[in-house]
This record gives sequence, C-alpha cells and structure tokens, in this order.
Amino acid sequence: MMPQLDMSSPEFLEELEKTKKFTDKVCNQFGFEYHPMEDVNEGVIMGLARHKILYGKRFCPCFMVEPDEKKPGKFKSVDDRVCPCPQALNEEIPNEGKCHCGIFCTPEYVKENAVKE
Repeated sequence: MMPQLDMSSPEFLEELEKTKKFTDKVCNQFGFEYHPMEDVNEGVIMGLARHKILYGKRFCPCFMVEPDEKKPGKFKSVDDRVCPCPQALNEEIPNEGKCHCGIFCTPEYVKENAVKE
C-alpha cells in the first residue's frame, strides 16, 4: 500500500517550497528551462517533494520506489532515479531535449514545444 501524505500540511508545503528552489537551482546550474506546460512542472515538483518526505530522497516521481533489501528501513528507486538523475543528464536531455519526467528541458526543446495560445 502506498503511504498517505496530507498535501495541505505545513510539512508538505514547506518541502514543496524547498523542492521548487531545488529545481530552480538545477535549471540554473545546467542551463535547463522548465517544460513549457506548467502542469508538467507542478506535478513533478509535487512528486519530488512527496518522495523527499516519504523516502528521504527526491526520487524521480515517474519511477517506482521500493524498500532496499540490503539496507533495512531505506528505499531505492528503480533504475537509480534520484533527481537530477544521471540518465537525464547524460542521455535523455542531450538526445531528446528533456528528461523522462519532462521538467528539465533544453532551451531549444522549450522553444520548439511552446504552447501556442
């Protein structure tokens, strides 16, 4: 059963703010831009904050998190997906223009996929 979390709790809202600052820092550090669809960014940031509270790390919200059998009480992400994951930095963003979750994108990807109003 998936652990429950009150997403309106002060604890979650505080972690959500910290996670937004974290993703801003990742964008600045690597020259990324956020996905042009705000819903994508909001969902990923919420998922990262949730995982940080529940599992102690900002595991990618698009991949399963499971108990680490080698370290009781600890968790691991399937395919070693801790944000920003090596797969995103080394493969997905350079080759596809965005990470699997879609939050971190190249400026070119954002320009090509900007939502036209």
